[in-house]
Amino acid sequence: MSTKQTDPLIRGSLLARRARLERVLTRAPADAQLRQLLDEVDSALARLDDGSYGICETCHEPIETDRILADPLVRFCLDHLTPRQQRALEEDLEVAWGIQRGLLPQQGLRAAGWETAYHYEGLGIVSGDYCDLFASEHGLHFVVGDVSGKGVSAALLMAHLHATCRVLIPQQLPLDQVVGRASRMFSESTLPTQFATLVCGLAAPGGEVEFSIAGHSPVLILRETQVEWIEATGLPLGMFSDEKFSVHRTSLRSGDSIVLYTDGLHEALDPKGAEYGIERLAELLRPARPLPPRGIIAKCLADLEAFRAGAPRMDDLTILVLRRA
Repeated sequence: MSTKQTDPLIRGSLLARRARLERVLTRAPADAQLRQLLDEVDSALARLDDGSYGICETCHEPIETDRILADPLVRFCLDHLTPRQQRALEEDLEVAWGIQRGLLPQQGLRAAGWETAYHYEGLGIVSGDYCDLFASEHGLHFVVGDVSGKGVSAALLMAHLHATCRVLIPQQLPLDQVVGRASRMFSESTLPTQFATLVCGLAAPGGEVEFSIAGHSPVLILRETQVEWIEATGLPLGMFSDEKFSVHRTSLRSGDSIVLYTDGLHEALDPKGAEYGIERLAELLRPARPLPPRGIIAKCLADLEAFRAGAPRMDDLTILVLRRA
């Protein structure tokens, strides 16, 4: 996404900041720090007008879009920050990771006759993946999602999606309405180029499971004799404000498992550029049914590491396993 696409959003943010600064300056006209901030806002608005906004003042290359969205006053790309700015950025990212870590569910959660485990690994310090689990009187609610983009902006959208689902799910709405409302709220509060894939569901105490897949990778179910694939039946969240979503219902026996994951798993590449693929994942999991959730995840990670053979990671990675106890 280019700065041209984000110009209206950036300009609105800068004008709102300017108005707030002017209001505060009427009460503290001698505050040098506030006046410096006002000068920086005016400078950014001037750069928007002359077309130089979003260009690093050192190398004259585009500044990272996620950093511009997080702070519209930035003037340098990551490669040309001063040592003091680099330290400040590192401290901010550490704080952001602490907040994001606090949004993750309890590891090894057991509830409603289900046992669980998950692996959550960002490409950088923060991640755009979404993983959640929580129990209610109806069973165990689970969500796995992947927000478009990477870095800080994706992490902010992930936190927004987390808050949205945590508000909607306890309202005891039908699952298709939960996902539909989440999509509408996401669409109304993000840029047109931003979206999120999602799997949202409920695992009931009796083994019944329902879930809706909004443009996300297929859900895999490990049964005694097969690995069942359930493909997405809806578009990603945020594509259209009135998108309708369907619900898949099934039942798991004792020892069966559900495996959810983001595309950092099946779209991983080996040194020759070949993709890991869902077929390889399904074949790997076929004999893995007897394993506990943590063992299934360990098997996936070991095979992924062997496949990559030292090739760099290209995306965030999340794997969530629910097993009928």
